[in-house]
Amino acid sequence: MKGLYFIEPIVAIYAFASFMIYPLVQQYVYRRLWLEITNSSYPVSDNTSQCGNNISHSRQQDEVQKAASLFSMYSDLSSMIPSLIVTLLLVSYSDQRGRKVTIIMPLIGSLIYTLSFLAVSFFELNVYLLIAASFVSALFGGVATMLGGCFSYVADLCEDGKQKTLRMAVVDMMIGLLAGVASISTGYFLHTTGFNWPFFTSSIFHAVNLLYAVFVLEETRVIDRSETVGCCRAMQKLVCGIYNLFAGGSSQRKWVLLLLIVTFFSLSFVNTGGLSMITLYELNEPLCWSEILIGYGAAVSTSIFITSFVGVYLFSLCLPNIAIAYIGMLSVLISMLMTAFAKTTLMMFLVRIPAMFAIMPFPVLRSMMSKVVSKSEQGVLFACVAFMENLSTNGASAVFSRIYAATVAWCPGFIFLLGSGLCIIPISLLGILRCFHSLDSNDTQALLSEDGTEASDEPAVA
Repeated sequence: MKGLYFIEPIVAIYAFASFMIYPLVQQYVYRRLWLEITNSSYPVSDNTSQCGNNISHSRQQDEVQKAASLFSMYSDLSSMIPSLIVTLLLVSYSDQRGRKVTIIMPLIGSLIYTLSFLAVSFFELNVYLLIAASFVSALFGGVATMLGGCFSYVADLCEDGKQKTLRMAVVDMMIGLLAGVASISTGYFLHTTGFNWPFFTSSIFHAVNLLYAVFVLEETRVIDRSETVGCCRAMQKLVCGIYNLFAGGSSQRKWVLLLLIVTFFSLSFVNTGGLSMITLYELNEPLCWSEILIGYGAAVSTSIFITSFVGVYLFSLCLPNIAIAYIGMLSVLISMLMTAFAKTTLMMFLVRIPAMFAIMPFPVLRSMMSKVVSKSEQGVLFACVAFMENLSTNGASAVFSRIYAATVAWCPGFIFLLGSGLCIIPISLLGILRCFHSLDSNDTQALLSEDGTEASDEPAVA
């Protein structure tokens, strides 16, 4: 059977399976901690808001909020170090042994993670075993590892710079489209069947996805398997590849690439940190959302992947890449600022409107970075990007969780005010990049080819 070169089904199924349980994770932990701290069952009703049931438990609710946010911090920290190391090694290694390994390994880890949740939920095991499950699954990489492999896979297939930007935006759109469908269904699924069936269903989807990646997906980098490389030699090649990525080429290329990576990291840190606290914020007073409302809210949030793809497609017809990234960063800033003051259900849904272009900077920045390195460096580049994305994802969740635990009693929205303020960092870095790299088309082509790599048809920094 001839393999297929379609990475989108893997991203779509992965997004559906992950977002089927992502809104449930914090809810499950929240309810288990509620039971332990208050010695009473969690109030479940068909009402859109459950604050009326919890007025007499305001202090206990603050304790549960703190405990849940600290649990999230411990879970993120336990998975951060192994995930960072595995991400850097696997995605870099894909330049030598193909891209599929960076996709298959994280899928195995995701399957282990969901099966662990199913076991803890079904047998009512100690909830802190989930922290151990996070650590074990991180040994196989994480979402950043898989996406790093997917974007390297796309970069292998695309020759034209604009095609590369749009294809990467399609990958991001697939995440939003399927994540939205999963988020809507999850609220009703949980309300009807409880936690066990969603966890089981997610495990089935991850298993199917793994089979597709192993037996159907075709490899983009055909490697001569007769060439045997020892472990130490392979590690040396990885280190040299990362070193040459930043040391090789002109000084302008080096600084442009460094600024792009730091900009990507800082924006991912802010965006991920804010999103990680949304569910707890919605469970807290005065919103006190039910599982159904949380599902709708998560679905509306994931729709920004679709609107961001449309934005990238339309804006790329008339605007340079940096302008598109600026629009997306302002979208993140405004939405976080509004979230900090959202006290009603209607307002909480409305804050998703200014966030409609929040994902645009990520495929644009990835494409800009990809265009300043050669094809043989794509795996090393996206290994570094995935490493920084993994660091920002886990680090931001841990940091924002700790700050939320310290401020939830007196200002639950403080964490979003902080996030909106931190958005100034990537905006400023992009401004520095624009001033630093104000080259015309010919000079930009020279930047790409000075180190011997092929020049792209488009400027490296539009």
